[in-house]
Amino acid sequence: MSVDAVGTTRRGRGARRAIRQQRDTQMLPALKRGIPLTEPMSPEQVARIDEASLAILEDVGVVFRDEIALADWKRAGADVRGERVHIDRGLLRELIASIPASFTYHARNPANNLPFGNDHAIFVPMTGAPYLRGLDDVRRNPTLKDLGDFHKLSHMLPAIHSSAHHIVEPYDHPISQRHLRITYSSMKYSDKTFMGMTTSPRNAEDVMEMCAILFGADYMQTHPVVTGNCNGNSPLVWDETMLGAMRAFAKYNQPVLCSPFVLGGANTPAGVAPSVAQLNAEALSGLAYTQVIRKGMPAIYGHYLSTVSMKSGAPMAGTPEISLMNMMIGQMARHYNVPWRTSNTLGGAKTFDAQAGYESATTMMSVLMSGANYIWHSAGWNEAGMHCSMAKFVVDAEQCAMGHRMATGINWSDFDEGMQAVRDVGPGGHYLGHPHTLENFQQAFFMPEMFDNDSIEQWQANGAVEINERALKRAQDLLNEYEEPSLDAATNDALLDYIARREREIPAADALNQDL
Repeated sequence: MSVDAVGTTRRGRGARRAIRQQRDTQMLPALKRGIPLTEPMSPEQVARIDEASLAILEDVGVVFRDEIALADWKRAGADVRGERVHIDRGLLRELIASIPASFTYHARNPANNLPFGNDHAIFVPMTGAPYLRGLDDVRRNPTLKDLGDFHKLSHMLPAIHSSAHHIVEPYDHPISQRHLRITYSSMKYSDKTFMGMTTSPRNAEDVMEMCAILFGADYMQTHPVVTGNCNGNSPLVWDETMLGAMRAFAKYNQPVLCSPFVLGGANTPAGVAPSVAQLNAEALSGLAYTQVIRKGMPAIYGHYLSTVSMKSGAPMAGTPEISLMNMMIGQMARHYNVPWRTSNTLGGAKTFDAQAGYESATTMMSVLMSGANYIWHSAGWNEAGMHCSMAKFVVDAEQCAMGHRMATGINWSDFDEGMQAVRDVGPGGHYLGHPHTLENFQQAFFMPEMFDNDSIEQWQANGAVEINERALKRAQDLLNEYEEPSLDAATNDALLDYIARREREIPAADALNQDL
């Protein structure tokens, strides 16, 4: 090899190394599925679950603990007996037929708008953790600053499509006022789409009014900008808190997740197929009610899904039954032609250890193969949701990027060029310096930052750093590099004015009492 050739090769390697070291924080597009679905049920079994669920709705009924909802159901033609609503299958099918199969999420940065539904999916980080493991890897109560850091990380991590809402609970603010600061943090530190609090009807109204300040009330009537989650109480109950929040979102035509909260074997039968039949009935009843409130409003078939250990009663994640149920629920949602939500990277591990990795990887694979659309709890979840790990947050996000790459499917765009490279190199050669490799090395094979693939000698020479420490360093680097996305000054002032007014209107004594 000539001196010139050696120099060229070295400059090429250096250039490739420089490219690898550049941090890309541009958000990935919505995942457009390019791989086959995994559908374990035959058409006859789908029909069997459908029939069983409709029979539950007709014969057993669902409790709606809300006077407004009961009156709404009576006007819609349901059989209302006390608090129990029996929904005729014809009425049920008519109602869910008006749910949009797809729509577009609109972010305050239009570059971050997201097609959603059908074969498009988005990754959303975990929410609701009462504890965190921060940059020092110590488990403690979070603050509003900690929440802001997670929103900043959500903004910086390419595979995360949303800043969600209360990724961790900010304990330094009264619980009755907390939703205001959470919503502002979601809006301010990221210009991606986000979630809105549904912890009470009034809180949901506050979220809607803050969104109206950010986007415009008229704009919201025709553009989904935020997502609300309304949990059902399995078995077969919807309460006035969730239903009132659902109506607040419906007023602005914003999408809601209708999510039964399933602990398989505790609040559902101890079996996969009957659990799915019950969950399906619960989800359908919530979805149908969204259309009673406002025909055509966007709604998402949701669920929170775990199984319960018959030894301890503790929720479990990453089990084979959860994978099967996710695949079955995907089939049912597609049967009704509605988008659906699932939970990702769940686990019960107490630290970011091998158990956390196995549970999360098992869950993610089934979620991707089942064709979920709203992939929630995609980063940070640990200890059955009791804490959000900052280290796991960034590793989960990279796993989502890897899942995004896999589920997008096979790239055939350079196939002919690759075949020409085979002819150019021939037997016994190598491809490292070939123009096709130099052109495609970065996108040809995913190169994870969080995994160490060096030899053990090189790993030891570099300090023998394990993944938890590497992830915490990356989280710190991302926060150091973070640049806040610009928010119009007048809009920012209007949001802060609204928060200040609402905090004055919520009595301080009430706020303190709710924190006790």
